[in-house]
Amino acid sequence: MATIKTPSTPAAWSPDLQAFLPDDVVPDALILRAATVVTRELEGDAPVARIPWVTDDEADIVAEGGTIPEGDPTLNEVIVSTFKVAKLLKVSREQFAQNSTAQLLSTSAGRAVTVKGNAAFIAQPAPTAPAINPPEGVLTQAPTFADAITTNLDPLADAIATIESVGGKPALILANPLSWGALRKLKTAGDENTSLLGAGTTDAAKMLLGIPVETSPAIPAGRLLVVDPSAIAAAVGPVQVAQSTDRYFEQDAIGLRVTWRIGWAVQRPARLGVVNVEMD
Repeated sequence: MATIKTPSTPAAWSPDLQAFLPDDVVPDALILRAATVVTRELEGDAPVARIPWVTDDEADIVAEGGTIPEGDPTLNEVIVSTFKVAKLLKVSREQFAQNSTAQLLSTSAGRAVTVKGNAAFIAQPAPTAPAINPPEGVLTQAPTFADAITTNLDPLADAIATIESVGGKPALILANPLSWGALRKLKTAGDENTSLLGAGTTDAAKMLLGIPVETSPAIPAGRLLVVDPSAIAAAVGPVQVAQSTDRYFEQDAIGLRVTWRIGWAVQRPARLGVVNVEMD
């Protein structure tokens, strides 16, 4: 009996499926920058990743020969559930055969899942029990500082210092492009025309108080989110791209599907912070 192999069987028995690292296909995904990816191998809405972490106990100063007191660290866990972001396209065979159509549509679908994933990561409403996904967005879980940025960056400096005082290490600031624009308009003095963030004629990388800034429409206007990525645990699966000539057989069309499974959990909210920005 001959061995059945995919090269000699119809395409329906081995549909085209390609998996790509999200860093390559969805490089603008905020979850890749603002969280710590703890697993890339979680499939299904029901399975969860249980991530252990420890609340540090105090060390002691002990005299030579003295008895070292027993420590009592607190053992914790954070549970990460995932959900699927997906896009399905139907394209006529004739259109699909045109130069660059497949690549352009795949790129477009990748952008679509990025936008949806970013919106969920930032502002997804908390699930209603017993549902566990999609998880609540990180913006609503972060403390909001009382003082808003109006004429200087003092409120941001206070927020960064507060996060550092509880052991956090702010490494990223997420901002809406309009918020970043408002900050760019701040002047060194009321009657000056010099921008507080620099002349603005030869911009380098976006930075605020030495911390990189990432702008995204997913962040509400008038808000800055200061992030210690170690405060957010994330599960990020590969971006899977599949196509089928059988799904729309009777219409002589091609089906193109893009899926991406992600999830996150905030384990240390105090290491995040929201600072409001006064808008024009």
